[in-house]
Amino acid sequence: MDILLLSGPNLNMLGVREPDQYGMQTLDDIVSHIIALAIDAGLSIEHHQDNSEAGLINKIHAAREQGIKYMIINPAAFTHTSIALRDAILATGITFTEVHLSNVYKREAFRQQSYFSDIAHGVISGFGAQGYEFALNAAIKHIKEH
Repeated sequence: MDILLLSGPNLNMLGVREPDQYGMQTLDDIVSHIIALAIDAGLSIEHHQDNSEAGLINKIHAAREQGIKYMIINPAAFTHTSIALRDAILATGITFTEVHLSNVYKREAFRQQSYFSDIAHGVISGFGAQGYEFALNAAIKHIKEH
């Protein structure tokens, strides 16, 4: 596997949850599109969504053993709360892009604090599902250059 796409809590509710903030596409719609684009680029990608911090941490730990080359992560609400996820990512040394569907800087002040942005290869926020395409392009470029 080349790329791990991680989705945090409540993203399984996309399409239903606050469509004015997150759009009408479901997580399955977004992931299917990203998988197809990755395959077209000759790369393999795995997706994992979890509402549990422990489940995401376990997947990040396993990524190192699996030889994952790049991660795309939407930590969702864990963005603002999870030092444990940050530590797991740092422990693996895997390059990643942080993605958010909404523009977190146009929202509540607490959503503007991220435990990941300063260690991320890049941060994409506010472009809806298209942000995942931007992140995938960054991953493809990084993998080909390294």
